Amino acid sequence: MTKILIVDDEEKIREMIGKYASHEGYDTVLASNGKEALELFKKDDFDVVILDVMMPEMDGFETLKRMKEIKDVHCIFLTALGEEYDRIYGFDVGGEDYVTKPFSLKELMMRVKVILKRQDKAEDKIVIDGLIIDTDAHMLSVDGKRVDLANKEYELLLYLVKNRGKAITRESIISTIWGYAYDSDDRTLDTHIKLLRKDIGEYGKYITTIRGVGYRFEKEI
Repeated sequence: MTKILIVDDEEKIREMIGKYASHEGYDTVLASNGKEALELFKKDDFDVVILDVMMPEMDGFETLKRMKEIKDVHCIFLTALGEEYDRIYGFDVGGEDYVTKPFSLKELMMRVKVILKRQDKAEDKIVIDGLIIDTDAHMLSVDGKRVDLANKEYELLLYLVKNRGKAITRESIISTIWGYAYDSDDRTLDTHIKLLRKDIGEYGKYITTIRGVGYRFEKEI
């Protein structure tokens, strides 16, 4: 299920958006400020962040910049600002769309759907040198040859690739792929990384180990 993080310091607004988004079939998580949102963002994966710009302590622009340092995410800004500079700056820090208050909940959800459709289309086929991941067919080919990965290996590869360039913690990988809490004695992840590197041949070098943290897929498309 698509998960949306909704961040606004006005309780009525965030709850109103959350209720409407839930009715549309989305899994929603609410945060009242940037710091709270960052803590939630570190522990979970979100498909879209709906982020208010004007918040005390840490505004939406700074919040998104810090999120992007952790991993990539799609963002729609909520703002009462109409100045061109603010919109340009929002795009510069990684925002993809703006909705100006007061806004229509229906329009906001339509903008979410546009981002998700664009994401799905872009991610149908991921090509990295001779490594081709066809997400629509759930297939992988290496230098033109089909490689049948175990399901968890495929999910692991796709997760690393979608977060390429980012340091992904062991906790985040394990909770996302296996769905349970991190255990420092659990070697399941390391075993699957070893198998995955072997299965993708020379491209296994793109999966680097970050000691004390986790792993990173370093090759850019």
